[in-house]
Amino acid sequence: MTTTKVMVLGLLVAVSAAACGGDTVRTPEADGGTPMVVTIDTAALTPFADSFEAGGTMVARQTAIISSRVLAPVLRVAVQPGVLVRRGQVLVELDAANMIASAAGATSSLEAARASARAAESEQAAAEAGLALARATHTRIARLHQDRSATAQELDEALSGLRQAEARLAAVTAQVEAGKRSVDAATAGAEVATITRGWATLTAPFDGRVVARHVDPGTTVGPGQPLVTIEATGAQSGLQMDVRMDATRAAGLSLGQPAEIRVETGAISDWTPARITKIARVDPASHSFVVTLEPVSPMTTGGSGYFGRARFAGAARERLTVPQTAIVSRGQLSFVYVVSADTHARLRIISAGATRDGRVEVLSGLSAGDRVVVDPPATLADGQKVRP
Repeated sequence: MTTTKVMVLGLLVAVSAAACGGDTVRTPEADGGTPMVVTIDTAALTPFADSFEAGGTMVARQTAIISSRVLAPVLRVAVQPGVLVRRGQVLVELDAANMIASAAGATSSLEAARASARAAESEQAAAEAGLALARATHTRIARLHQDRSATAQELDEALSGLRQAEARLAAVTAQVEAGKRSVDAATAGAEVATITRGWATLTAPFDGRVVARHVDPGTTVGPGQPLVTIEATGAQSGLQMDVRMDATRAAGLSLGQPAEIRVETGAISDWTPARITKIARVDPASHSFVVTLEPVSPMTTGGSGYFGRARFAGAARERLTVPQTAIVSRGQLSFVYVVSADTHARLRIISAGATRDGRVEVLSGLSAGDRVVVDPPATLADGQKVRP
């Protein structure tokens, strides 16, 4: 039997079977198949705020840089980076030999000033007694002179003795005042020496964690040189972001303005709501500003020193957007399923922009009023018939 005969025979068998069935057989492909039930939304113009981003660094809300106030060698550094410290705990000890000697000298000067003051007070008492005697003598001689029992010379001598006693008392009184001032100055010097002696031992100002150690024992440090850096871990703990930007961008920001921050920890993290708490100008020459942002809720990712980004919103204007769940990502491209007039889902490539409040800006590929499939099922194919 030839091939042509076999094909003719098969066709006749099929036609006979159809005639016996009474109805025409229809395949799913013939009528488009059973429509898939999907959720449909519309590409629409919605208010969308302009925004810009800037890089920043995560820092602790409260940081203390422990530095030296005096010129002295470092004897001991009692902490290492990463350890927790309590308020008042010793961090660094400096060589206090010179400060101890200065304190001892100040104490000796104070004792000498007090001794001089006591001697001046004794001389004042003697001068007061001498003045009282001179006054009594002058009064007696003056009375005798009136009775012609004392000569004029004796009266002059009594008056001269009175004047000398008054002058001596005045001089001694001035010495007493000077002695008091010397005691006050020596007391202040002793207090300064005692305070300076305390600068040899540097302690933690609050509960925190040591994040940096800047010196080692044996190093001679000067006033203002950093020794240890700690970050608070108590009630004042928390992270904030410092962002440096130029005056043009900073001019449009204000305290309390909402923003968003994100920490770059190696993985893509979500944007966290934040607010601007400080706008500080740091460089008049370059007109740069440091804008500080605090997250609305405590952040659980990253830490101080991590790089991050801040996003600031500007004026709102209408943009074409679709629900974020309508976007189908394949590699570096973005697609949406557009429902045509004949209710078929057509896969269309789009250019996606920023995301706000669950909606994505569509830069190109769609028009207002286009219907798109939201949360498209994985089994949805291009050109498949759908039903809302």
